[in-house]
Amino acid sequence: MDKKLNSITGALDRVGSSVILLVVALRHAHTIPKQIDRVLFHCFHIGYKTFPIVAVMSLFIGGVLALQTGFSLENVSGAQSFLGSIVGLSMARELGPVMTAFLVAGRAGSAITAELASMKVYQEVDALVTMNLSPERILVLPRLIAICIMMPVLVISSTIIGWYGGMIVSHYVDFISLEPDTYWDGLREFVSFKSVRAGLIKGEIFGIVVVLICCNEGLRTKGGPREIGHSVTRAVVGSMMMILFLDYFITKATM
Repeated sequence: MDKKLNSITGALDRVGSSVILLVVALRHAHTIPKQIDRVLFHCFHIGYKTFPIVAVMSLFIGGVLALQTGFSLENVSGAQSFLGSIVGLSMARELGPVMTAFLVAGRAGSAITAELASMKVYQEVDALVTMNLSPERILVLPRLIAICIMMPVLVISSTIIGWYGGMIVSHYVDFISLEPDTYWDGLREFVSFKSVRAGLIKGEIFGIVVVLICCNEGLRTKGGPREIGHSVTRAVVGSMMMILFLDYFITKATM
C-alpha cells in the first residue's frame, strides 16, 4: 500500500513540477528574440533530424492500414472505394499526431533528458544559477519554442506521407486495385480541414508535454552518472503514458 501511495505521490509531484517549469519558462518569453540562435539549433535537432524516421514510419503505417482495411473489406461490394476516407481520417486525426509524438519522445526527448541530466550531474546547471542565468530561460524555453514550431510541420508531413502510402498500396495490391482518382476522391469527400486541424492541435499539445516532461526529468536528476540512464527511461516512458492519457480527452474535445 505504501509503495502504491509513493508511486502516485511521485507521479503527481512530477506533473506539478512540470507545470511549474512551464510557468517559470514562460516568464522569460520576452527573451525569445535574443535566443533565436538557440531556437533554430533546437528546431534542427528536434525537427529536421526526426523527419526521416517520421517519414518512413508514416509511409508504412499508411500502407499497412490500407492493406489491412482492404483485406477486411474485400468481400463487401463497393466498400473498398472508402479506403481513401478511412486512411485519410485515421492518419489525420489519430495515427499521424500520436505516432509522431512517440517518435519525438523516443528520439528527441531522450536526447534532451540525457543532455540536461548530464549538465545537472556534472554541476553545469548549478554553474548557470551561480552566474545568475536562469536554467529555465537558457535550457527550457528555446526547446519549447522549437517544438511549437516543428511539431505541426512533422504532424502534417506524417499525415500527407501516410496518405500517399495508403494510395500506393491501394493501387498496386492485386486484391484491392483501387484507382488513385477514386482513392483521392474518397479522401477529399470525408477528410475536412477540421479533421486536419484536430490532428495538429493534438500534435502541438503532445510535443509541449514531451519537452516539458523530458526537461523536468533532466533537471531533477540527482546522484552520479548512473542516474542519467534512469532519468532518460522515466522521461520517455512518462511521455508516452501522458500522450496516451491525453489522447482520449483531446480527441473528445476536438470532435
